[in-house]
Amino acid sequence: MIDTHCHILAGIDDGAMNMDISVLMAQMATEDGITRIIATPHIRNHYPTPHDIREATQNLNHRLDQWGVPVSVIPGAEVSMMMDLDSMLTYTINHTPYILIEFPHSYLPLNWKDIFFQLKIRGYRPILAHPERHPDIIRQPKIILDLHEEDVLVQITADSLIGTFGLAAKQCAEYLLKKNVVDIIASDAHSTEDRRPLLSSGIKAAARIIGREKAFSLVTKNPLTVIQGDLLPSFSHV
Repeated sequence: MIDTHCHILAGIDDGAMNMDISVLMAQMATEDGITRIIATPHIRNHYPTPHDIREATQNLNHRLDQWGVPVSVIPGAEVSMMMDLDSMLTYTINHTPYILIEFPHSYLPLNWKDIFFQLKIRGYRPILAHPERHPDIIRQPKIILDLHEEDVLVQITADSLIGTFGLAAKQCAEYLLKKNVVDIIASDAHSTEDRRPLLSSGIKAAARIIGREKAFSLVTKNPLTVIQGDLLPSFSHV
C-alpha cells in the first residue's frame, strides 16, 4: 500500500516531533503493509520550503536505510488554499503536476472554485485533502460531487471510515464512497499514538461499501499513478 498523506518529517510541523518518532511511524506503517509514504508537511507562510522538504525526506530515507525499515519516503506537501497561487505551484507531489490542497478548517474561501480552476488551466491536478472532515462539506457533501465532476481528485482519511473523527465525518466519508467520488484513501498520520500511519482498518471499512478490489485501488493503483505523474481516470478527458 501507498500512504499519500503523512506528517512523518521530523520537527517541521505538528507531525513527528523528532527523527526517532519518524522512524517509529515508518516501522508502524510497514507492519500495516505500507511500502511507500508521501511526506506531506503543512505549508504555512512559505515554510517549510521545497528545499527543506527534499532535504528532510533524504535524511529520513537515509535513517530508514540504516535501520533496515523497508519504506520509501517521497517528497510532497499539504498546501493551504490560502497561499498565493505561484507559491502553491512549487509544492507538488514528487515533482509531478499533482498538488494536495487543504481547505481552511472552519470555512470555505469565497474564491475556492476559482483557485481550483486556475490550477487546472495551468496544467496542475489538485487533490483535495480530507473533505469529509470539513463542517461545510459535512453539511453539503454535494459540493464534492460537483468538484469531482470538474476533475478535482478527492482524498479521504482512513480513520474517518472507522469513526475516529466522529459520526458525521464517518457518514460523509461513506457517502462519498457510495457516490464513487473518492480517488485515494490516506492516513493523514501525525504520530504513533493518536493519529497513526495505518490504512488497513480503513480499507476494510471501505471494502464493505465498494468492494475489496475498488477499495485497495485507492491505496495502491491510484496513489502509484499520482507518484508517477500519470493521469488518473478522473483526468482522462482533460
